[in-house]
Amino acid sequence: MESINSFFELFSDVWNQGIFGLNASEILIGLIIFLFFYVLRSFFARFVIRRLHNFVKKTSTDIDDVIVKVIEGPLKFLPIVIGFFIATTYIQINPELKGFIENVNRTLITIFIFWLLHQLIVPFSFLIKKFEAKLTTALVDWTLKGLKIIIIILATVAILELWGIKVGPVIAGLGLFGVAVALGAQDLFKNLISGIMILTERRFMIGDTIYVSGEAVGTVEQIGFRSTLIRQFDTNLVVIPNFKFAEQSVTNYSRRQHRRIRWIIGLEYRTTIEQLKKVRDEIEEYINKSEDFNQATGVAVRIEKFSDSSIDLLVRCFTNSNSWSNSLEVKERLAIEIKQIVEKNGASFAFPSQSIYVEKK
Repeated sequence: MESINSFFELFSDVWNQGIFGLNASEILIGLIIFLFFYVLRSFFARFVIRRLHNFVKKTSTDIDDVIVKVIEGPLKFLPIVIGFFIATTYIQINPELKGFIENVNRTLITIFIFWLLHQLIVPFSFLIKKFEAKLTTALVDWTLKGLKIIIIILATVAILELWGIKVGPVIAGLGLFGVAVALGAQDLFKNLISGIMILTERRFMIGDTIYVSGEAVGTVEQIGFRSTLIRQFDTNLVVIPNFKFAEQSVTNYSRRQHRRIRWIIGLEYRTTIEQLKKVRDEIEEYINKSEDFNQATGVAVRIEKFSDSSIDLLVRCFTNSNSWSNSLEVKERLAIEIKQIVEKNGASFAFPSQSIYVEKK
């Protein structure tokens, strides 16, 4: 009997002393409080957030839908932050642990605040994208990525400061190392600066067809911090360092307003002057009346020269469309019309020929 009494006394002593000087009953109640808020998190996510989604679906704007979607994660985290704070407030914590628990609470609140700010950048992008016409899509994306990185860095610094880790001396200690890295990463900085210049000068944008002298010709798929991706017409992907665009000339085919057609039509030497004039005038008339061509840029249909095997007729004009596929259709219609005009006027196309004279002895 005495042993049982001793056991209960020991049990009572352990229960009252608890862990790290904390009463076990208080720990148990604090744990129940925290679990209650953890369960409340599921309820909050299931009912409150769902109702918010249903409410914003009824509005005419899209930005509120995006806001509710992106803050869903931080809102689910909020009950855990509140639950931990209330649970640790209820427990009578000894002075030795009080500072540690307070830092944990501050850390959780800091994570919540910066996580919320990080997520709100997405709906903020809706406002920035109104300036895409001035800033370009790629520059807007860079700005948003930069804001996210800044928020992550600030959150990290804030949490480190909470735990007594001074960031200033660490940054100063990394100064010499940073100089060494900078010297070894000159190409990286050159590419970064060149990338910024590409975006601010708007030399080309994603989707443009460009020709980089000595490098590649194709469609721009991505403008990155270090390089630009160009998809060539044979579907090969070319990665060009951004500093190349500062050193090489770039032709942006997407910026031209029209596509040029310049053909040399060879007619046989037996073609009469009357036939030449009729063919010339009818081709010119077709181009000037067709909606496929831009007459303001100039139309030229003239007899250019006498070649070895033909009388050459120059046809030069510009299409109204800048589209490559559309220009192929325009060329096809023009080629068929020219053939019909030539045949209708009794003329014929010349082909390279060579006369051989055999001298008999």
